[in-house]
Amino acid sequence: MAERAASHGLRVRVVERRKHIAGNAHDYRDAHGVLVHGYGPHIFHTNAEPVREYLSRFTEWRPYEHRVLADVDGELVPVPINRTTVNRLYGLDLRTDAEVERYFEQVAEPVAMLRNSRDAVVSKVGVELYERMFRGYTRKQWGLDPAELDASVCARIPVRTNDDDRYFTDDFQKMPRAGYTAMFERILDHPLIEVVTGTAYGTLSDAARAARLLVWTGPIDDYFEQRFGPLPYRSLRFAFETRPVADGALLQPVGQINYPSAAVDYTRVTEFRHLTGEDGAHSTVAYEYPSAEGDPYYPIPRPENRKLYKRYQALAAGERDVVFVGRLARYQYLNMDQVVAQALVAAREAFGETPRRPQRRPAA
Repeated sequence: MAERAASHGLRVRVVERRKHIAGNAHDYRDAHGVLVHGYGPHIFHTNAEPVREYLSRFTEWRPYEHRVLADVDGELVPVPINRTTVNRLYGLDLRTDAEVERYFEQVAEPVAMLRNSRDAVVSKVGVELYERMFRGYTRKQWGLDPAELDASVCARIPVRTNDDDRYFTDDFQKMPRAGYTAMFERILDHPLIEVVTGTAYGTLSDAARAARLLVWTGPIDDYFEQRFGPLPYRSLRFAFETRPVADGALLQPVGQINYPSAAVDYTRVTEFRHLTGEDGAHSTVAYEYPSAEGDPYYPIPRPENRKLYKRYQALAAGERDVVFVGRLARYQYLNMDQVVAQALVAAREAFGETPRRPQRRPAA
């Protein structure tokens, strides 16, 4: 939003309460020189050409297809569930899509109407796979049983009948070659953009807050000082661990391993060098612990929360010269490409259709 405004000749001040730019996509080099994602793994993928084209002005890319394994009773199996997952867990030898389809038909429990996330899973793969791969993970991630969550949470997880073990299937799956923070530095590298970090918006003076337009990307309930009460979010806590490796070896077979068992406190472990493609004598992993406390990460998809958001949305509609953009401001679970697409649409609406097109900056 800042870059698009500046491209129209508007002066922009970006106010960030954290001490760094790039939000939750912020990456940095740890004490051992390993490029890590400070707020958990961010994997870029998209089918939206305008999003790819826009971001490519500010970064070069390296190919990366994310693969995830789940530790199920000591067996590492692909996620999302595919033919290999079923064969490994049950000692089967299913060889075709049709055979896997018939297997799922046999174990699935048809549900007339998907009322919750449990229904969304058992209607596809049955109770046993639900218990082994979904229930414990979901309870840890959301602090709620799948039966208490909207069906959309688990319905969005695909179930495959082939042996495709990629987590995403988008046409464009790549990572910023120099990292996300470097990409955002180039996005903000404009003479009309001023960046102020380590500063909460509410602490600014009235004069400093005066502007033709305010773009709000924080929690919408914070903007309205939680007039109707706080919107519920899930947060995350990370424990980073760096280990020496011989000859540039990696610690995990894939970038991410999930732990659906309720007996394990964390949900997943990410090894960042898979994501970045970097070499080195050390490798860093992050253990991810969902939490009810901390920075807001995930809007909790329940009907009562959506109803509360609608009250704030009605207030937002009455705000003049304020644009609400992003996951927190619109209380939506959005992938990165969806956030970019939403911001580009909002920018066109706010600033017009014919900005001065920036030249592509050379990537570091």
